[in-house]
Order: sequence, then structure tokens, then C-alpha cells
Amino acid sequence: MQNIIEKVYNIIWSDALVYFCLLAGIYFTIVLKFPQLTHFREMLRLLFKGKSSAQGISSFQAFSLAISGRVGTGNIAGVATAIGMGGPGAVFWMWVIAFLGSASAIIEATLAQMYKEINDGQYRGGPAFYILKGLNSKFFAWAFAIVTIFSTGLLLPSVQSNSISVAIDSAFNISPAFTGVFLSIFLALIIIGGVRRISKVAEYVVPFMAGSYIIMALVIMALNYKQIPSIIELIISSALNLDSTFGAVAGTAIAWGVKRGIYSNEAGQGTAPHAAAAAEVSHPVKQGLVQGFSVYVDTLIVCTATAFMILFTGQFNVQHPSGGFIVENIPSVEMGAAYTQYAVSSHFPSIGSGFVALALTFFAFTTIMAYYYIAETNVQFLSRNGKNQILIWILRVSILGSVYIGCISTAESAWLLGDIGVGMMAWLNLIAIFLLHRKMLVVFKDYNLQKKKKKDPVFTNEHLKFPSMETWSNK
Repeated sequence: MQNIIEKVYNIIWSDALVYFCLLAGIYFTIVLKFPQLTHFREMLRLLFKGKSSAQGISSFQAFSLAISGRVGTGNIAGVATAIGMGGPGAVFWMWVIAFLGSASAIIEATLAQMYKEINDGQYRGGPAFYILKGLNSKFFAWAFAIVTIFSTGLLLPSVQSNSISVAIDSAFNISPAFTGVFLSIFLALIIIGGVRRISKVAEYVVPFMAGSYIIMALVIMALNYKQIPSIIELIISSALNLDSTFGAVAGTAIAWGVKRGIYSNEAGQGTAPHAAAAAEVSHPVKQGLVQGFSVYVDTLIVCTATAFMILFTGQFNVQHPSGGFIVENIPSVEMGAAYTQYAVSSHFPSIGSGFVALALTFFAFTTIMAYYYIAETNVQFLSRNGKNQILIWILRVSILGSVYIGCISTAESAWLLGDIGVGMMAWLNLIAIFLLHRKMLVVFKDYNLQKKKKKDPVFTNEHLKFPSMETWSNK
């Protein structure tokens, strides 16, 4: 079975997907005229604007729900793995894919808003919806929905829970089986409450968890402030093959930096549009810009915080592609969250390991909540014309089972399966937004024209008359 998993992984995560993601980000950045820079202030302004309604959640709640999906295991264990496989240069490529991916995130989130619909009294949307309505392809839409249910309902939750159980076991010597039972029970109490309970929990937990982690990183950076220029130089020189120590992994750094960057910030992957569609806004681009900013929070802030803590303290190993290690600073330590635990513990021996374990638990648990919401949205998409409660309960049992199994399985299998899920979704979604981005550009132009006229942009579909945008035709 392990051999089969590895073969599937190698097919999906070939160099083609890595360069597809990079080229997509470059192309969307150009056609949108660098919105990451030109609309940055607008992203911040819109983050706290708007209120929830009977049908939709607020922009900040949708942002928190998206961040809960973006900020997870990838920010702690994923960054450590990227450094372990690709050296410090992998961090540079995570930065690159975050900057470029922000443009992809703006497009996919705006499309999700454009083609959202009201289902059971609440806004629902995502790639399956804009594929069906925008491309008029039921087969393509169903393919994405099925892959997404499989990925977010079965594969990806096990990655998050596995990292939680490994970190908790390492820090507190608590059995993975016990952790699995506890997580499953607590998750069940939340997901049964639906999207409003999930978004409410995310709204309060996400700022707390991210803030606490960033404060710890800033403290460690302050203690090592003299090293900041040399660490930045190390990251850049390693990425550009200017550092002889890490020359053997310069190519690997690109692959692992992009791979872990996509896994972490999810730009272009097709998960965040589900949260974006749930927001109540007056113009689709507003939520697109908010989601573009969430990529920065994930990678440029949280992932960078992890990378700096690890690199400052030297608590990492780097594998040589042909076997052995280029750097082996901490022998016999499993690659992943342990690097971050060792890094924090080197400054705070009494609390370091426990702090990282708790931070990772919060990060990963909120991500699992977001995965459930995404999977449920796609279940409702597939059964939109009939009763879906049986399918919803099957999904709930499946995701709870995935969480438990992830806690007691090996890290290698969990990560491979998670990467397969991310890769399949990314392939399908990137193709879809490439085919649909011209329509999004028209809506983006409408937004900018209204801003130039000093208006608060409000969108209706009456003048554009795009088909299958019923929600905006009624505005």
C-alpha cells in the first residue's frame, strides 16, 4: 500500500504541478496588475468592514474561517519539513508562492462570491459551484466536489490530527489513542452546530492562537536580532544556489518550498473559496481582496515566524537527496514539528515543547473544522436537489474517523495522503480559474471604476448579465 501511495503522489506532485502553480501566480499577478501591492491598503480596510446577515457571515468571520483552514500543521510541521528537505532556501520559495498565490486567491474567492447561491437559508459556494455555473460543466464540477469531499473529509484531517498527536505525545507523554478520542469528541460538538458555530469558534480562536504564536516568535527574534540579516542572507543565497553548503538541495528547495507553501496558504488549491462564498458583501471583489490578504497572514507572517525560530537556533537537519544529511544539528530527531519544539525549548526549556504542542493543536484543530465545512458544502452541492442529512451524517462519521486514525498512524503515510489530496484539488481548481478568470476580470474592472469615482462599490448583475449569477441579480 505504501508503494501505491508513493506512486500516486509522484504522479500528482510532479514538477508540472509545481511550475503550474508558479506560472498561474505570475500570470494572474500580471493580468490583475499586481493587486498584492496596489490593493494592499484596501485589503486591510475591508477586513473589518461589513456585517453578517441572515444568509451570510461577516467578512472578518469569513476571513477567520479561511485562516483557520490556511493556518494549520503546514505552518509548524510543514515549514520544518520544507527546511529539512530543501534547506533554508525553501523558505524563500514559500515567500514567492505566497506573493504570487495572493493573486490566485483573489481570483478564486471573487469567483466564489460571483457564483454563490442560497442553500438552506445560507450562502454556499466554491469551485464546484463556479465550475458548474461559469463553465456549464456538470462532469467537471462533480469531479471537483468528489475529490474535495475525499480530500477534506478523509485525507487532510488525518495530517492535522497526526501532527497534534505526535506533538502532544512528545511534550506531555499522552497516548495518541487518547488524543484521538478527545479530538474526535470535541470536534463532534462543534461541527454538529453547522457553519455559524464553526465560524464563531474560528472568529475567537484564530486571532488568539495566531497572536500568541507570533508574540513568541517576536520574543525569540528580539533575543536574536543581530542574526536577522545573516538569516535572511542565508535563506536567499540558499534559494539561489549561492551557498555551497546547500547547493545539493537548491532544486529541491523550489519543489518543497512551493509544495509546502501551497499546502500551508492554500492559494489556488480551491479550499478557501468555500469560506469566501459564505460572506455577506456588497461586491464580490471585496471578499476576494480579503482572502488575498489571508495568504500574507499565513505565509509571510506565521510561516516566517516558524522558519526564523528554527534557523536562529539551528535546531534542524537537512537531508541530502542521495541519502544521509547535509546538516545534522539534532541527530535522531524526526523531521517535522519537533524542529520547532526544539527551537523554542532552546530559549525556554521549561515551556518550549508544550507551547509548540498547544499552538499546533489549536492551529490544526481549527483547520480540521474548516475542512469539515468545505466537505459539507460539497456534499450539499452533490445533493442540492434532494435530502442530504444521511450524507451529512456519513461525512461527520468519516471525518471523525479520519481524525482518530491520523492520531495513531505514521507521519509519513499521513503527509503523503494529505499531499495527494491537496494536489488533486489544486490541479482541478487551477484549470477552472484559468478558464474563468476573464469573467472575474470584468467584475474586478467594475470594482476599480467605482473606487475611482469615490464610491463604495456595489455590484449587481443587471448590466453585465452574466448567466447563472442569480444571487447578484436580486441585489
